[in-house]
This record gives sequence, C-alpha cells and structure tokens, in this order.
Amino acid sequence: MYEIGVAAQFEAAHRLVGDFGPATRLHGHTYRLEVALRGERLQPDGTLYDIGRLNAAVAELVGRLHYQNLDDLPELAGTNTTAEHVARFCWEQLAAGVRGLGLASLLVRVWESPGVYAARDDRLD
Repeated sequence: MYEIGVAAQFEAAHRLVGDFGPATRLHGHTYRLEVALRGERLQPDGTLYDIGRLNAAVAELVGRLHYQNLDDLPELAGTNTTAEHVARFCWEQLAAGVRGLGLASLLVRVWESPGVYAARDDRLD
C-alpha cells in the first residue's frame, strides 16, 4: 500500500452544544488538517496521485474554513461542530474529487490543538 499526504492549517471559531463545559462558549482553534491518500498501484509516471493536485484541493478547502465561525457554514448547519463533524465534512469535500481514480482510501485528521484530534479514514470505492 502506498500513501501520500499533505497538511495545512486554518483558524476558525465555533461553540459546542451539550455538556462541554467552557467549550459551549464561542472560542477558536488553530486547526491542523492532515490528509492522506492510499492506494495499491502507482500510475505509469511512478506516482500514486499528483501531490500538487492534492495540495491544491486541501488549500482550497482550508481557504473556505479560514477565519470562519464553523457554526455559520451552511454545510455544517444543524451539526454540533465537534472535531469529528469537521473531519467528516472535510473528508466528504475531498473525497468528491478523488473517487473513481483507483485509490483505496482517504484519511482526514483534524487537530484542534497539538495534542487533540479527530479523524475519518474510509474507503473511496
């Protein structure tokens, strides 16, 4: 299995609903987004996938999230903007561009702080 990955960072605010103590108040994070694609076979040029295309897709996604209140994004409306939901959202956005290309899986890891993350790792078929 081959794997390639990129990482990016964005600043965003949110508030959690439920028994989350002070996190129920509006607060912000410096999020780190890590993305990895996996697959069994390389392309004829020796790459799994064009890392430049992956980097551009992640940069575009991060650009949409940077300096936003995640609770105000239409795509996250009606969800508690936990790191798990943010990881799901990012996974869905990125998976749309790489499905059907013979890749096995996509991993999206969203770090809320240097020691805390949530991830979605799922097959692309």
